[in-house]
Amino acid sequence: MDYYNNDNQWNHDPFSPQPGQEGPDFPGGPKKKERKPMSRKTKHALKIVAVCLVCVLAGASIHPLASVMGGKNETTLYAGSREPTQLNVTEVNTEKEMTTEEIYGAYSASCVGITVDIVSTNIFGQTVTGAAAGSGFVITENGYILTNYHVIEGANSITVTFVDGKQYPATVVGGEAENDIAVIKIEATGLKPVVIGKSSDMLVGEQVTTIGNPLGELTFSQTAGIISALNRTVTMSNGQQMNMIQTDCAINSGNSGGPLFNSHGEVIGIVSAKLSSNGSSSSASVEGLGFAIPMDDVASMVSDLVNKGYVTGKPVMGVIMEDVDQQVQAYGIPAGVLVGKVSEGMPAAKAGLKDGDIITKIDDTEVKSRTELAAAVDQHKPGDQVTLTVYRSGETLTVKVTLEESTPETEAKQEEDRKAYQEQRQQQQQQQQQGSGGWSYNFGY
Repeated sequence: MDYYNNDNQWNHDPFSPQPGQEGPDFPGGPKKKERKPMSRKTKHALKIVAVCLVCVLAGASIHPLASVMGGKNETTLYAGSREPTQLNVTEVNTEKEMTTEEIYGAYSASCVGITVDIVSTNIFGQTVTGAAAGSGFVITENGYILTNYHVIEGANSITVTFVDGKQYPATVVGGEAENDIAVIKIEATGLKPVVIGKSSDMLVGEQVTTIGNPLGELTFSQTAGIISALNRTVTMSNGQQMNMIQTDCAINSGNSGGPLFNSHGEVIGIVSAKLSSNGSSSSASVEGLGFAIPMDDVASMVSDLVNKGYVTGKPVMGVIMEDVDQQVQAYGIPAGVLVGKVSEGMPAAKAGLKDGDIITKIDDTEVKSRTELAAAVDQHKPGDQVTLTVYRSGETLTVKVTLEESTPETEAKQEEDRKAYQEQRQQQQQQQQQGSGGWSYNFGY
């Protein structure tokens, strides 16, 4: 007897398929036809049909691209039929957020690649020619372009390239080394300038993007990220400290001088630097740490550079400075700022400051580095009088200096004195290496 009390000689549960049957053969039900096992070819064909059905159900816009017959197999390839995104950049409304592709479409023509030829003199007095590359962006319709000072510093010639391939020679209108900004000019009209935004309106986490010339070869590359931090104090390779916007946008050599856009297509920063290591030669490179100069910090300076060729209202004292070496301090020399050279006819010289003096205070503020002294001077304006505490020939005295306005003429004079002082220092170092002895610093003894 079976599970249902029938004498059909079953020895299995009726829910289990019988040999040659598709499913359980219920009593009184129709007999199932015997089915032959599927061949490997049939199974393969069913798999293809199943894949095709999944593709069709996944998107109605998919259509056959090609049908390939090969031996006993058939393969069908499918391609999407989506309409490409249309960018409307004829009218830009910065009140609305823009996608990264809209920002690129609207402002790639406002961005430029900058290449420079640099002629310099090495320590052996030989003339050396080199090349460098950077980025920049158009700020007026008649050809004024903003970039970093270090991009065009020492340039013998400057070439500007636009996204359409047009190239123009450029001249330097003015620059400001301490804030790393410069304005150059090309002879062109009808250009599309960027829209300047307020960096003070930005928040950490907001989306930003930049367009630049990484490596000097991958022209007009766009990268995107977020603002990682605001008001970062960054010490540059020359010892200068700057307030910066930190971003994780991919920034490389050649991006310097490019614009940092917010999500409304406004320029809120000038890409300036990337932290590539933590200072140890054996450490791995650091990624995702890029920096930009906030536009709010330099907007008035840019206006001065365009209109006058230099930054107005900037105080100058007129000294070439360097830090007092710690090894020298072991001989009783105080920490402070060494006056390497006093520029003739400038405020420090008029006040009686001398080469070899060591400045230990400005007013009531102690200073132990030239960076600290420069920052303290920058807190004043032309016409202000500052009191310097000076160590000279074993004695401490005070010198009152009346600051004056820095002009292209005073900057040129200081640059000339700086080069002369560097040459003097190099000669002293060479003499020391040759065993001639003597101090590398002149302390006025």
